[in-house]
Amino acid sequence: MTLSTIAALSPLDGRYAARLAALRPLMSEMGFMHRRVQVEVSWFIALSDAGFGEFKPLSTGARSYLLGLVKNFSETDAQAIKEIEKTTNHDVKAVEYWIKSKFEARPELRSAAEFVHFACTSEDINNTSHALQLKLAREQVLLPGLDGLITTLRAMAHQFAEVPMLSRTHGQTASPTTVGKEIANVVARLTAARERIAGVKLLAKMNGAVGNYNAHLAAAPDHDWEAFSRNVVESPEPLGLGLTFQPYSIQIEPHDYMAELFDAVARTNTILIDFARDIWGYISLGYFKQQLKAGEIGSSTMPHKVNPIDFENAEGNLGLANALLRHLSEKLPISRWQRDLTDSTVLRNMGVALGYTALAYHSLAVGLGKLELNAEALAADLDAAWEVLAEPIQTVMRRYGVEGAYEKLKEVTRGKTVRPEDLQALVRSLEIPQAEKERLLAMTPASYTGLAATLARRV
Repeated sequence: MTLSTIAALSPLDGRYAARLAALRPLMSEMGFMHRRVQVEVSWFIALSDAGFGEFKPLSTGARSYLLGLVKNFSETDAQAIKEIEKTTNHDVKAVEYWIKSKFEARPELRSAAEFVHFACTSEDINNTSHALQLKLAREQVLLPGLDGLITTLRAMAHQFAEVPMLSRTHGQTASPTTVGKEIANVVARLTAARERIAGVKLLAKMNGAVGNYNAHLAAAPDHDWEAFSRNVVESPEPLGLGLTFQPYSIQIEPHDYMAELFDAVARTNTILIDFARDIWGYISLGYFKQQLKAGEIGSSTMPHKVNPIDFENAEGNLGLANALLRHLSEKLPISRWQRDLTDSTVLRNMGVALGYTALAYHSLAVGLGKLELNAEALAADLDAAWEVLAEPIQTVMRRYGVEGAYEKLKEVTRGKTVRPEDLQALVRSLEIPQAEKERLLAMTPASYTGLAATLARRV
């Protein structure tokens, strides 16, 4: 069978392939190879500047050529590395051999070829490459997708700041709010969650087979290898890696930062699951309509239906993402002794977890773009829920010492259909200041929204 999107095993590379075009070059195996080449080149150039008599500083032309291998890395290059791996049966060694093959026509580089991968264990290359992949995915896909949602939701919070809406607690009518305030709640949560994702330091180690610079010191015992490694890891790109140095590790970087990052993404996704379900409910209540798309069908037998499929797809894909993200965060920090290989196969699924996350963000953005507020439905719901004014009435009664205020309102309203005149008659009978009576008599469910509009505009 010819590999195509319709034959793909994963929907991320099949049905939804086009939506993940930005993530695929970063988190695929090709993306992993690309970062490995970047790490090997950065280490190699740094070694040339380390002051070893056996490896003189590289010329400007050689440096430019090496950085070009990284900048211009292509699918053809990735395929060439895979061909080498068929012989080596070792992916990192295949990258090393591919780089050396690029030295053949350059005597300056060919003479220094043994400094490629010098004193490194495979995990020195892998852990730094994974960190670079996550750095790019966070900067280019995750945060922009999340920022787009926050921007859209903030605009909606401001736009609908004063549109009253009936709240529901336990699914029952409750104190009114505004549409904008309910959306502002989500904006505030997502803004904090976004900062947690952005704030995770991406760690990398370059310290040899068991984390002690054994081979490094064997080769050059007087060289400050820890400072050298830190410089390669933390110096800005393109010569450095622009990551945070991990000074203590076993053969593998402990992956605690990965767990922190994946947990932060999962918590953000949970907020969005909560939001997707609420919007689904508001659409069901008629608070929002959805824009129609010509030719689109909601049901094979019920032609009237306009289903909230974008929010349903988002909820489903966020659940898939979180299942993977939580496994990653729970499994990756655990390694038998210096290392076992269970992390390797799991790490290859980072892109899948982030792919379902990015796919869900896209679905939410599309869904939000289809929403139209149904002011009539909102107003009708409020006008049918005068019982919610039991709260302000009994609270004013309590202020002025009316005995049994709560109980009196409970008797009038609990489980009953409450008419405006019922509440107004009760208010007129109260022994409270006339000005307070007038204020309560003027109140409607739509006007009883507290600071909701102010809070919504402020977010």
